[in-house]
Amino acid sequence: MDNLIIFDTTMRDGEQSPGASMTKDEKVRIGKQLEKMRVDVIEAGFAAASPGDFDAIHAVASVIKDSIVCSLARAQVGDIQKAGDAIKPAARGRIHTFIATSPIHMQHKLRMTPDQVLVAAVDAVKFARSLCDDVEFSAEDAVRSDMDFLCRVFEAVIKAGAKTINVPDTVGYSTPELWAERFRTLMERIPNADKVVWSTHCHNDLGMAVANSLAAVKAGARQVECTINGLGERAGNAALEEIVMALRTRKDYFNVETRIDATQIVPASKLVSTITGYPVQPNKAVVGANAFAHESGIHQDGVLKHRETYEIMRAQDVGWHNNRLSLGKLSGRSAFRDRLKTLGIELESEVALNAAFRKFKELADKKQEIFDEDIQALVSDEAVTPEIEQFSLVALTAHTETGEKPFARIVIADHGKEKISEAKGAGPVDATFRALEIIVNSGAELQLYSVNNVTEGTDSQGEVTVRLSRAGRVVNGIGSDTDIVIASAKAYLNALNKMAHGERMNPQMGD
Repeated sequence: MDNLIIFDTTMRDGEQSPGASMTKDEKVRIGKQLEKMRVDVIEAGFAAASPGDFDAIHAVASVIKDSIVCSLARAQVGDIQKAGDAIKPAARGRIHTFIATSPIHMQHKLRMTPDQVLVAAVDAVKFARSLCDDVEFSAEDAVRSDMDFLCRVFEAVIKAGAKTINVPDTVGYSTPELWAERFRTLMERIPNADKVVWSTHCHNDLGMAVANSLAAVKAGARQVECTINGLGERAGNAALEEIVMALRTRKDYFNVETRIDATQIVPASKLVSTITGYPVQPNKAVVGANAFAHESGIHQDGVLKHRETYEIMRAQDVGWHNNRLSLGKLSGRSAFRDRLKTLGIELESEVALNAAFRKFKELADKKQEIFDEDIQALVSDEAVTPEIEQFSLVALTAHTETGEKPFARIVIADHGKEKISEAKGAGPVDATFRALEIIVNSGAELQLYSVNNVTEGTDSQGEVTVRLSRAGRVVNGIGSDTDIVIASAKAYLNALNKMAHGERMNPQMGD
């Protein structure tokens, strides 16, 4: 069987989702999980987008040893130079350069003629090759590009030294049959097509990103660009988990294989969801909470008699498992450390371990049963806190009573100095947020408030996501607690801390 390269762009294209901007430490955590999952290529960001993105790519490149670490770059010398510098520490690095080739993009966005675009593409690849041996070239909006012009550009950049040619459906416009036909035509018409790996990158605007990607594979593409949970701008990208499991389950049809460790899919999904604040819908294929649930009596009876009557893959194969943690409030630090290792969670220092262990003890006092998801949420809640907090929660009282307007009184620390405020609202959470704003007066707009239960049961932790925007910048805050109002306050403060520390806005660039 042929090997298919899995190119993950969660930290680049996925980050272009509103509010999904990641910190350097968060990118390192995701990068380590992707490496553990045996992803072939990790696109860690867009080095020229900001100093923060450059630093994040450099940090990921410094710790990843098994996967290729890649940076995106426009077909411009400055972008390519920054990409090359950012991936310099990588054991294996790649520069991914792109330029738009469709008439609508060339005319209205680039304001360049086709000949100018062709020259820019060739020059970009040549310069990238002077910095890095592994160069990928993308023709942005290839789906709406003229076939004759695409062939000219691709033939020229292959001669210039590109080793991977990416054909993006940037706007999610294609259909499986047409996308497969485009790949077959390109590979038949371009004389040096056999010198490179052909890659597909599909957006999900019409809900066909995975189907289009698989059609390209069937037509000869041997790299798929995708994201965890299908994360990405607008309707997202092709979902890595769906691509991998479709190829594995229908190996008889696709006749290709990947090196992905599928048991790491669910942990990767949960990590990305927690960091970005984008929850996974329950009926999402492979990683949704209901992906392996059977409600119908007929289905339940069939599965009990023979699993394959209604299941085409095993839940355990993608990382779902019996997730009860046999620890309690009397458990020691060694047992807790061992469980973190089993879950693939690496804490940077003993100080971080001790802080997480204290939170575990506090949680064990509130809940009888502790689950792996609780530990993931607990550690993620700790990890998303900025190294230097401006705001932190000291105390919170919330009161709600039938016939009375809900009330909240909050005490926070602002640079270590305690401040108190109280307010009424439509509900206890609304009252809490109003009380917070009396103190901080952030001027931010609340774009999203989302609550998800971490586990089952009324004693479950609630994981709250708050999305704030101000002056064009969007940040997510995350907080978890068995008390939803407290979790909400934590999430709001976390977002305010990110806003206060000037985290960059999302780079809206790329294919």
